[in-house]
Amino acid sequence: MSIFTPTNQIRLTNVAVVRMKKGGKRFEIACYKNKVMSWRSGAEKDLDEVLQTHSVFVNVSKGQMAKKEDLLKAFGSDDQTEICKQILAKGELQVSEKERQSQLETMFRDIASIVAEKCVNPDTKRPYTVSLIERAMKDIHYSVKPSKSTKQQSLLPADARTRHK
Repeated sequence: MSIFTPTNQIRLTNVAVVRMKKGGKRFEIACYKNKVMSWRSGAEKDLDEVLQTHSVFVNVSKGQMAKKEDLLKAFGSDDQTEICKQILAKGELQVSEKERQSQLETMFRDIASIVAEKCVNPDTKRPYTVSLIERAMKDIHYSVKPSKSTKQQSLLPADARTRHK
């Protein structure tokens, strides 16, 4: 007895899901994670290198394709490639917990080094070390905001400087 294997099934590996809500419905496309960033920065031009398949899904992990009428209603077109380009440009990329954690740690270190470059101990007139700044940031439970740049977060606003004097 042979085991039946579906021949029309495509296995998506190394998949990054880019989601977009439009017209009250959620649309997803399957991409290569490292290529999405290079596409958005303009480094990657070939759409075939970025997309795993030129299909628009309602749920990538379950393989549920988006209905033609839903695409027409939300995007005003049923051209899957053009819709994929729109989702790629404006959609949100799903990032894993480890990647997010790594990104936050890097930002935390960057903020600490910028602060260390700009600060001097008033008693000894010597610069503070990055590790000392990092420890102080951890002590006050400083939280990194991933949406803001490290430079923005490392510089105190003018009103905060006057309060701390």
